[in-house]
Amino acid sequence: MSSSSSPSQTSTTPTTKPPPSSTSLPVRAIPGTYGLPLIGALSDRFKYYWFQGPETFLKKKMESYKTTVFRTNIPPSFPFFLNVNPKMIAVLDCKAFSTLFDMDVVEKKNVLIGDFMPSTSFTGNIRVGVYLDTTEPQHAQVKSFCLDILKRSSNVWTSEFLSNMNDMWGKIEKDVAVNGSASYLVPLQQSLFKFLAKCIVGADPSTSPEVAENGHIMLDKWLALQLIPTQSIPVLQPLVEIFLHSFAYPFALVSGDYGKLYEFVKKQGHETVQLGITEYGLSQDEVIHNLIFVLGFNAFGGFSVFLPSLIDSLGSSNNEIQEKLRKEVRQVVGSSPLSFELVKKLDLVQSFVYETLRLKPPVRAQFARARKDFVLSTHDSGFEVKKGELLFGYQPFAMRDPKVFDEPETFIPDRFTGDKKKELLNYLYWSNGPQSDSPTISNKQCAAKDYVVLTACMLVADIFQRYDSIKATSSAITAIEKAK
Repeated sequence: MSSSSSPSQTSTTPTTKPPPSSTSLPVRAIPGTYGLPLIGALSDRFKYYWFQGPETFLKKKMESYKTTVFRTNIPPSFPFFLNVNPKMIAVLDCKAFSTLFDMDVVEKKNVLIGDFMPSTSFTGNIRVGVYLDTTEPQHAQVKSFCLDILKRSSNVWTSEFLSNMNDMWGKIEKDVAVNGSASYLVPLQQSLFKFLAKCIVGADPSTSPEVAENGHIMLDKWLALQLIPTQSIPVLQPLVEIFLHSFAYPFALVSGDYGKLYEFVKKQGHETVQLGITEYGLSQDEVIHNLIFVLGFNAFGGFSVFLPSLIDSLGSSNNEIQEKLRKEVRQVVGSSPLSFELVKKLDLVQSFVYETLRLKPPVRAQFARARKDFVLSTHDSGFEVKKGELLFGYQPFAMRDPKVFDEPETFIPDRFTGDKKKELLNYLYWSNGPQSDSPTISNKQCAAKDYVVLTACMLVADIFQRYDSIKATSSAITAIEKAK
């Protein structure tokens, strides 16, 4: 199949023994306390963001309660988030974490970032698809539209990605030659914006010079203002707590840039906009604001976090690992143009990508609200959850569950190869669902799940077509050796 082939959407049949049902487990009361009104939430906020950090905060509570399920406050909270309820049930093992994606018992209405939801002014006063529950009729319209535009983009996805990566590596090579190292975050984001605008919106940024030059910056600012109250920023305390975690930022600060992106999508992405209107019954505003969200939040934001993590994993790996990856790429692909179908044959490269997603997921926190009363199961206990309670899952802990993953703290490049691959993919939950499942209108799994994995594989394969070795961090290329 050529580079225009699209990712497979078939699901993998689980091969593991089903876990015991909740009725066969002892049912316990959920331990933990929310503390005194206001004071308890403020204390947990300071620990979570400032004194301990998310991982230490959650680990200490998990050790104290001797369970992976407990009650706690998760910020944002007091003083100026008066309509946000920080009281949640933390679920930190792999089995309990999977409940967050069971649409029979949980709902996803307005819980992308827990009980805090940025103002809808950031999305044209529209609740875009990510905030819709699967029971809301418009969810099916928006999700179907997203799946369709991804399928339609498959004929240009590979060529656009590789073309823009070629531009990025050209800039990096020049900087390394002159300075001995190169920061790649800006070139990467510039390339991502151009590539994704063409593939998702069907719009060429070069037709709008201001958007072409500053589109990635516009999206960065738009994303930051929505997410800052929920992000751990372990520097310049207490200034971060005072100015970044105490209140939500107004849309007015980015309204001008957002308006320019809106007009860009409306004019240059006309064909895609009309598709949403005529084929999926969405209004023009609904189509455009959903397109900007998918482009900016899901795709650009997600890749901007994940690809540096992948480059870091690759660039910090030892020579033996790089040699094995290089050997596989050159034996299977050689100098042939990369395609989805070719990278599907790169077992070790795929495993390397999966392992990076396991240990460095692009989205660390997942949320869901109980749709009804139900019993939440861990590996050894059941816990009664009441309708309306909010569940908080911290993915780095779930993906380090020792009852699922051997040597869970260790990066093992070939973990997802051979006979164990099918089994473990049932527990790789980076995409708002297991890697073994497929996105549909009845779930909230990332529509581009397969595109993300295969694009990441193309990045690794492209690197080893170009270079014999690479040294890098999550922000800079420190050494490259061109292919001989």
